[in-house]
This record gives sequence, C-alpha cells and structure tokens, in this order.
Amino acid sequence: MRWLTLYARSRQVPASAAAVALVALAVWALHSPGPADLGTTVLVLTSNVAAVSIGLGGRDVMLERTAAIRWVPRRAAHVLLAGAFAGAALLTVQAAGAKLAPAEVVVRDSAGLVGSAALGAALFGAQFAWTLPTGWLAVTLLVPTPAGTAGEVVSWMTFPPGTAASTGTAWVLLATGTVLYAIAGPRR
Repeated sequence: MRWLTLYARSRQVPASAAAVALVALAVWALHSPGPADLGTTVLVLTSNVAAVSIGLGGRDVMLERTAAIRWVPRRAAHVLLAGAFAGAALLTVQAAGAKLAPAEVVVRDSAGLVGSAALGAALFGAQFAWTLPTGWLAVTLLVPTPAGTAGEVVSWMTFPPGTAASTGTAWVLLATGTVLYAIAGPRR
C-alpha cells in the first residue's frame, strides 16, 4: 500500500482532489434553480479535468521511463480514475440539488475531456495537458457550431445525450488519449 501513497503524492493527487472539491463546492453554493445550463456543466467538467491533469506526469519524466515497474497499466488506470473522479464530483453536486445536465452528458463529457487531457500530456507534456481540453472548450463555446455531423464532432461537449457523433467523438478521444498516454507517457 505504501507504493500507492507515494504514487499519489508524486502525482499531486491531494492538491488535485482539493481543487476539484473546491470547484464542486462553488458550483453547489452558486447554482441557481431553473433549467439546466450545459455551458456551465462543460465549464465545470473542464475545470475538474484541468485540475486532475497536473498528475499526468511526475517530477522526473526520465526516472519514470527507466523505472523497473510496468507503467502502461498504471498510466491507463490513472487516466480512467481521473475522469471518473472529475465526473463523480459533478454528479455529487447534482445529487445535492444542483441540476446542470443529464448523467449521460456528464459521463460522456468527462470521458472525452480526460481523454483529450491524456492526449495533451502525451503530445505537449504533463505541464500542458490542460491546454487541449481547455482549448476545445473555448472553440466549442466561442466559435459558431457548423451544421450537420461536423458540428456534432467539433462541439461534441454541448450536444444532448444520444447524439451518435458527439458520443463517438468523446469515446474516441478517451480511447486514443488513454492508449497513447499509457504507452508513451508524458512528453518531456
């Protein structure tokens, strides 16, 4: 069990968990009754994923590449648990009374966002893993949505549940990001 504690501390899990908890508390305290706002949901999920993405790399990337342990399953588990934690925090806030989005959207968006963060870590390094989900959120919220399937792919975060192209995009991001990050690790 000691290795798990050391791993969590080296990946800054306590700081990430505290940041996600603060975001959840702020959303719960500031929510207003009324119809669900999908923009707020994706903003909160992106904030949560940005907070957990700091743990996608340790302090010494070269040490991780030379260690005598198998990193692929640990990295894959880290990405999947980070996505689950980011989504579960928002679902907990919703269970406490804030209605933001259907559970299917929260699961889909947290999966796609953490996959894009893992992809960002593999491509740009762990310190910049947050840039890909945050940039995609900016494009989604600020750029007009194209018509048709292209719009469902580009703005996958804001489409209702059951949209095939949006759901497919999220799961492809999760699979691609997790596999690439698990095999290659964060870029130096």
